[in-house]
Amino acid sequence: MNSLLQLKGHFEQQRGNSGGGKRNLPVGGQVKSEHIDSLINDLKSLLAYWTAHQLIQGALVSVYYTGVVAKSNRIKSLLCQGTADPNDSIRGAKFFSESSRIQHVFIHYVKLSDISATIDRLTILAEIIKKSYKGTITYSDIDELHRGKKGYPHSAEMPKTVFINAIVDSFYVQKFSVDFAEDEKDIDSIVTIYKTDVNTEELFRAIGIDFINVKRISETTMLLRPDEISLLRKSAPYLIAMKVHDLKDIPAERNIACDAQQITIPAPQHEPIIGVIDTPFSKDVYFKDWVTYEHMLDENIELQQRDYIHGTEVTSIIVDGPTINPELDDGCGRFRVKHFGVATSGRFSSYTILKSICKAVEQNRNIKVWNLSLGSALPIKQNFISPEAAELDRIQNEFDVVFVVAGTNGTPDGARIPIGAPADSLNSVVVNSVTRKNEPASYHRVGPVLSFFHKPDVSCFGGDFGQPMRVCTPTGEGFVQGTSFSAPWITRKMAYLIYILGFPREVAKALIIDAAAGWERKDDRSCSIGYGVVPNRIEDIIQTPDDEIRFVMTGITTAYETYSYNIPVPMNKNKQPFYARATLCYFPKCLREQGVDYTATEMDIHFGRVHEKNGKASIVSINSNTQGDENGNPLYEPEARKLYRKWDNVKLISEELKNRAVPRKVYGAGMWGLSIKTKERLKEKNGRGLSFGVVVTLKEMNGENRIDDFIKLCMARGWMVNRIDVENQITIYNKAEEEIEF
Repeated sequence: MNSLLQLKGHFEQQRGNSGGGKRNLPVGGQVKSEHIDSLINDLKSLLAYWTAHQLIQGALVSVYYTGVVAKSNRIKSLLCQGTADPNDSIRGAKFFSESSRIQHVFIHYVKLSDISATIDRLTILAEIIKKSYKGTITYSDIDELHRGKKGYPHSAEMPKTVFINAIVDSFYVQKFSVDFAEDEKDIDSIVTIYKTDVNTEELFRAIGIDFINVKRISETTMLLRPDEISLLRKSAPYLIAMKVHDLKDIPAERNIACDAQQITIPAPQHEPIIGVIDTPFSKDVYFKDWVTYEHMLDENIELQQRDYIHGTEVTSIIVDGPTINPELDDGCGRFRVKHFGVATSGRFSSYTILKSICKAVEQNRNIKVWNLSLGSALPIKQNFISPEAAELDRIQNEFDVVFVVAGTNGTPDGARIPIGAPADSLNSVVVNSVTRKNEPASYHRVGPVLSFFHKPDVSCFGGDFGQPMRVCTPTGEGFVQGTSFSAPWITRKMAYLIYILGFPREVAKALIIDAAAGWERKDDRSCSIGYGVVPNRIEDIIQTPDDEIRFVMTGITTAYETYSYNIPVPMNKNKQPFYARATLCYFPKCLREQGVDYTATEMDIHFGRVHEKNGKASIVSINSNTQGDENGNPLYEPEARKLYRKWDNVKLISEELKNRAVPRKVYGAGMWGLSIKTKERLKEKNGRGLSFGVVVTLKEMNGENRIDDFIKLCMARGWMVNRIDVENQITIYNKAEEEIEF
């Protein structure tokens, strides 16, 4: 077996080119004056509506696009005046399906004068199209304007740039409208309202809601009672951006208690500490000395014996899983736990858990790995992230921690039920259960999240009918099944990679996903088991077969492109006989109020041979990715998302192993390159200073072991190469944890 390698060296940074070229319609595209007239009528109706409803002073306008649009194709000259950027007025985004076609819908908050100005602008636009273009303007017409082949005699009425932008805007916009909250039964719910110029307290007072006693999560998100929701719905239904039930039922998990058995465990020493958010922990168990318990429930809640079962079972796996289940021994040893009791069995309050999780992480900054095996029976919403998941994503972006979250349980009848909150957390590692044959468990639930993001991330054995998992309950041995018990095994591996081996969380997450995917990734098949099933033994994650070279790299983005064109790959007979794959992970800032456009930063990975042509070097990426390349073919947003997972915070690019292996042609000196191109959704540079981790695997086509050649070549190129020696890392960790008495 070959050891995992860690490459440390210098990444170059390069700023991107400003601007994206001159705007035009797609080739073959056209805009008719009748469509402009339709948009004008929409806006006139909106102006009349908002003139009569002045609670928020301005107007919330839903812009329905013809499909999923890139940022460059959002409106630029409509719903704004002067040099204002319409992107600044966006308050939310969602998907709308019509005739099996998915469309983007952006909600803007604008002034009434912006609507009036847009009506005037479109009216002039329609007149120009009717008079000068016989009612239809095409791609060729705009191209001739750009190249000066055709004059533009309408500058007095409308500047040419504004004219072209308005044409392109109108092509991509299907209609303007105002949307209202869905009519459904009101119960205690976490409600998010759109942000306007009027503060929430003033709005609620005008509606008749007692704002002083409202439980607030943020400026625009709060816990409301049914009567308060009813008042809000009657007075301002357009204000409700998102609403989810607060009290959620926890899906039942199969549990069979058995007689107590005597198990012994040594006293804890310097083992790493994992945080557990769950139901209360029982101290009547053999491993109680390994657990520090913090009770975070209201002292007035009377606890029953059943309330201690779930949390104790989950923690038993994290502390001593291999002793309880010898056949599942992962080689990670034992872990200490700090256990936070935040819910009772059967039901939990989202509001309470949100507050508890935030407090637990903020007050325990030394804990880097957290396990959360609580989940809702209710399916996630299609157009927005749950409040619980959004809070997890915020915490992980800000506090350099990682959560491992159970994928939630469904019914064992084979129904495809969407996963429940908080398994829609994008930054977390979400874990589903499989059987011993690595097939989806009978109770598994499925993704995707926001119709796009792959969740769960990975899967692990979690017990099933006829093949339960052993745990320790408050009364003795128990046999269980559920995603709650698959997640802790991944938590243990994440903790081992981060605490013992010293990897940053980005690399640890990438290693887990890369090991699960292997050369036969599963993420594009069913959204049932994620990228695949994680190997049981930790050695299978940090070691590779003799014919593979696996190395990890980390970096921080400070500009548009972070790159190195200096990765040497061994040659044989002037060819490079390797298949390749690479996994990228990062923890972006996420914006719940942006709806389906949830991640604020995109990192686009390019990995492959460096090719020099006409005095310029470029990367021939193993997945043929040409996004951002000077001579790359233009790619529309739906294709970029489908082919290259644009806006996803996990990227896995991989070549397919073939029966007939053809070694690669060597370009120049045989260097390979890695490039990370960072793009932003908003003006704020949320991606600057953001860490990333990359795991690269090279597989020799002829079964040869070329790791020593690779190491020598890397050192000759200035890379520091570190072989990950497990025994050495354990010794270093133990020495670092020793207390020194002066």
